[in-house]
Amino acid sequence: MPTNFTVVPVKDNTGKAKEENEEEDVDENNVLTEEEDPAGDGVPKENSPFINNTEHDKNNSYDGTNMALFEEEMDSHPMVSSLLNKLANYTNLTQGAHEHEEADEEEGSKKKAITSPQMGTFMGVYLPCLQNILGVILFLRLTWIVGTAGILESLVIVGLCCSCTMLTAISMSAIATNGVVPAGGSYYMISRSLGPEFGGAVGLCFYLGTTFAGSMYILGTIEILLTYIVPQAAIFRAERKEEAVDALLNNMRVYGTCCLILMSIVVFVGVKYVNKLALVFLACVVLSILAIYAGVIKSIFEPPDFPVCMLGNRTLQNHDFDKCLKTEDIDNLTVTTKLWSVFCDGPDLNATCNEYFVNNNMTLVQGIPGLTSGVISENMWSEYGPLGMLVENKKLSSFGGSDPTKDIDLPYVVNDITTFFTLLVGIYFPSVTGIMAGSNRSGDLRDAQKSIPIGTILAIATTSFIYISSVVLFGACIEGVLLRDKFGDSVKGNLVIGTLSWPSPWVIVIGSFFSCCGAGLQSLTGAPRLLQAIARDGIVPFLQVFGHGKANGEPTWALLLTAGICEIGILIASLDSVAPILSMFFLMCYLFVNLACAVQTLLRTPNWRPRFRYYHWALSFLGMSLCLAIMFISSWYYAIVAMVIAGCIYKYIEYRGAEKEWGDGIRGLSLNAARYALIRLEEAPPHTKNWRPQLLVLLNLASDQGVKHPRLLSLTTQLKAGKGLTIVGNVLQGTYLLKEAEAKKAEQNIKSAMSAERTKGFCHVVVSSNLRDGVSHLIQSAGLGGMKHNTVLMGWAETWRQSNDPQSWRNFIETVRETTAAHQALLVAKNVDSFPTNQDRLGEGTIDVWWVVHDGGMLMLLPFLLRQHKVWRKCKMRIFTVAQMDDNSIQMKKDLQMFLYHLRLDAEVEVVEMHDNDISAFTYEKTLVMEQRSQMLKQMHLSRTEREREIQSITDESRSSIRRKNQADTENSNASRQSSTAEDAQEDEAQLIHDKNTASHVTVNDKAEAGPERVHMTWTKDKLFTERNRNRELNSNVAVRDLFSMKPEWETLNQSNVRCMHTAIKLNEVVVNKSQGAHLVLLNMPGPPKNRGGDENYMEFLEVLLEGLNRVLLVRGGGREVITIYS
Repeated sequence: MPTNFTVVPVKDNTGKAKEENEEEDVDENNVLTEEEDPAGDGVPKENSPFINNTEHDKNNSYDGTNMALFEEEMDSHPMVSSLLNKLANYTNLTQGAHEHEEADEEEGSKKKAITSPQMGTFMGVYLPCLQNILGVILFLRLTWIVGTAGILESLVIVGLCCSCTMLTAISMSAIATNGVVPAGGSYYMISRSLGPEFGGAVGLCFYLGTTFAGSMYILGTIEILLTYIVPQAAIFRAERKEEAVDALLNNMRVYGTCCLILMSIVVFVGVKYVNKLALVFLACVVLSILAIYAGVIKSIFEPPDFPVCMLGNRTLQNHDFDKCLKTEDIDNLTVTTKLWSVFCDGPDLNATCNEYFVNNNMTLVQGIPGLTSGVISENMWSEYGPLGMLVENKKLSSFGGSDPTKDIDLPYVVNDITTFFTLLVGIYFPSVTGIMAGSNRSGDLRDAQKSIPIGTILAIATTSFIYISSVVLFGACIEGVLLRDKFGDSVKGNLVIGTLSWPSPWVIVIGSFFSCCGAGLQSLTGAPRLLQAIARDGIVPFLQVFGHGKANGEPTWALLLTAGICEIGILIASLDSVAPILSMFFLMCYLFVNLACAVQTLLRTPNWRPRFRYYHWALSFLGMSLCLAIMFISSWYYAIVAMVIAGCIYKYIEYRGAEKEWGDGIRGLSLNAARYALIRLEEAPPHTKNWRPQLLVLLNLASDQGVKHPRLLSLTTQLKAGKGLTIVGNVLQGTYLLKEAEAKKAEQNIKSAMSAERTKGFCHVVVSSNLRDGVSHLIQSAGLGGMKHNTVLMGWAETWRQSNDPQSWRNFIETVRETTAAHQALLVAKNVDSFPTNQDRLGEGTIDVWWVVHDGGMLMLLPFLLRQHKVWRKCKMRIFTVAQMDDNSIQMKKDLQMFLYHLRLDAEVEVVEMHDNDISAFTYEKTLVMEQRSQMLKQMHLSRTEREREIQSITDESRSSIRRKNQADTENSNASRQSSTAEDAQEDEAQLIHDKNTASHVTVNDKAEAGPERVHMTWTKDKLFTERNRNRELNSNVAVRDLFSMKPEWETLNQSNVRCMHTAIKLNEVVVNKSQGAHLVLLNMPGPPKNRGGDENYMEFLEVLLEGLNRVLLVRGGGREVITIYS
């Protein structure tokens, strides 16, 4: 549906002055600016006329009144008239000689007017594609392929390869017409469609293919030179027939190297000479093909005279004889010919001759019988054979000679390589490459979006017609034995395709020679520029040096590398061996072009709007499948090597390459896959077997936005053996409008710290009016769908006692409460700065687990995950559980060992017995000091200085009280001290041992009723009530009565706090006794009391519990089982 635009003129009071200013701005903006890259790598910035490009708008002023409503945003949102003016004058840097010859090295930025490219479809795309597609294989190998594979199988080969390139051209046309195609051609299209990893891998494969194509063209040039033009120029000569192949290869290596050096010098001196000669080389190709068709037409009326000498049914090489006769009559005398001397041990008639020579007659067969001769029926079928197989005509009679290997030294025409169908596919495929020639010149085209599809598809259609017609015509005009004679030995060393041409074989020889020279020069010109483009993109770090060149931009270093790789192909020396290599690399490139089109089509990306409409994702998949099939058909081992090379480059770019966001299809595919997976994950919660810690890490930042505790990220990395989600969160206090820049800086610093600690995950910085709300928002909303965190990792509030602001430890306790309410697990690392880094390797030691209550198995799972990391790999796991006096410790140990066996965990088991001791005086003193300080801070509204002084006096007094208590224990003397009275704390009691889901806390007081028990505890509920009742029955407890008689103020203490302190002290003694030397201690974390008035007491209990331990990880379950004994 067409879209109609209406332009509405708006009058402005500023009149002509305004118009003049706008004209000046337009004139200034008509000149594109090429700026030096601030990074210094010589990569010009990509000019864009679109939004947020304010380079040319900085000096523009908008004085009009009609647009006053928008004038504040004019810098970032230009007026439509300005945008359209820039689009009308927008152009690309042209590629090739124009770009490099106009470049001059100057300091600073400069402005340079660039003329608009003027090349159309015919000159810019059609002819270059035609020149690149038609080449060495057509002239040197197509006749041999037709003779060996037969017409039918040759048509299959041609159809397979041409279909592959046609489907690839359709996909390429869709990509090329999806927006402006800058200079860069195929590499640009692939990399921007599939991302830097695929783009770099395929770009380098295309570079290697182009480089080896240069080797193939140079080898073709030398083969034509030494075989058909000046064979006497050969340096190495074979004394025996079996040495002929090695001599030819050595000659190819020497002359090929010299030709490569010469061509490299020509390219180095100036690309303009290569470009000027391009039309000459193209004319040679066109004239050669016209000569072939003219020869075919002429063969109907007057076939050319190229007789082939046959001995029996065997084809003879006729380099050394003129007459296809054994003897001849001269003046009534029978004399022997040169051929007699070849097969006999002398020229005499009575000489001993070869048995096959004696038994068979000599026959002359016309090599070019003509189009109407009916030879097409004989050439319909294949004639594959091994190395050294004789080229024979099955129609002719043959006697004897059952063992051809005995005749290897005789001048028969034989196969120089083992032939089979898949080999011929690999050799033929390079003849259909070159379809990217038009897209590589995209910067020189007047309308690339129109020219590339039309020109490329027409060129492929033309060349496909030429190849198919050539296969049929060769099979219909040329005798089969001559078709299978690769080097024309049976027709005095003439080029086989030349024997068919009109007016002379030399037309084809000279034309093909210059065609191969031109194609080799084009490869040596294009390949270094492709490598330079990849290097300048910065996606492959070790290629950076090849992005630089001469002062005029010529890629000198890239040319040297290209020549070096090209030399490898020349040292291989065999055209038939090099062709499959470059086939692999081109097929890899074409495969990914089809993949790019298919991915973009299936994803329906909003930006995917090609002007070329005749494409479909099914065609792209068919083209991709054909490319893959041809790769493995032609050479499965070369295909694997090419894929390994591309895979290695891909992984290298992924890990070491620069981060690029090109809006590629792979990123879109990842988004679609992620969306699909998230929707699937949302359907049901994960099973216990799939549970893994999805961490929300709460980080603190310093005043300069630096990470305070980077070891927390180290611990996160070490815990990520579970491969779960990681979200690193931070809260900034304030409003987002004022803290936006600070939040971005904080996020950048956190990402840098994550990268340094190798923590893979996401960063989430929240700006909130207060820290508590911000943390609450993170806990509630971090993550997406099924990928939400289930575990919160944070550091212990180390300085809560020294902090003047009680809000710090209150925030900590509220975080504990909110994770419990959200049914999320909680990990609190104490002394986190002493935890090992990722570079540390802990030696022999233990990870001790103190399993006090069952929390779903988190305590069991965490050590297992830690030991998967190389930091903790050598540590052993020990599990301690606590037993009371009436528990069967031996049976508990056996049960626990069996439980661990079913869990498939290797750990030592130990049951620790905690005896029912009376509450010590030390416990009462600690509780008294704790309550006094708490009451003091609550009731006294003092200034900060006075409060600190008061706290210090209470601390000193409590210390002296504890010292007097110790003296009283040793000297049996009593001392009394007057302490300030404090209000009785509320009777809600926090229990140290908590239930399974950690969401409810058992409140124990005189009037409370016990709720249903839902946990497995080593401290049972009955024992808890027994302990409580026994402690409360002061009249029956003599020891406690004596203590109260000594310290009257202890009677006012909250007995719940006394019992909690007693548990903390006793458990701490046991843990320190057993695990003080452990590398890490994991311990159940008690929950905070429901009564918020006891929060400070809760912090004190935890401090007492953890006193004397170095690395501690407090663990609080999330209310569900996370480990199972079932498979």
